[in-house]
Amino acid sequence: MPNPIHQSNYALFREMLTNIRLEKGLLQSEVAERLGKPQSFISKYERGERRLDFAEFVEIAKALDIDAAAFVAQYQARLGKS
Repeated sequence: MPNPIHQSNYALFREMLTNIRLEKGLLQSEVAERLGKPQSFISKYERGERRLDFAEFVEIAKALDIDAAAFVAQYQARLGKS
């Protein structure tokens, strides 16, 4: 079984989070500052070098000022289209 971090559904998750950050005009360093983390934390999950757990995702959603439940619904809808 392939490493879950390399599965296409996780790539979609990462892509969606990255696109939201970019759409909001935020740098990785700005999101990291909001989280109290180093910029490399953001870089690693965006590039797929690090997997996020649920609690981290919720904190990132808060830092991006998005609704976590709405994000999950959009993610599920996009998975259904692939």
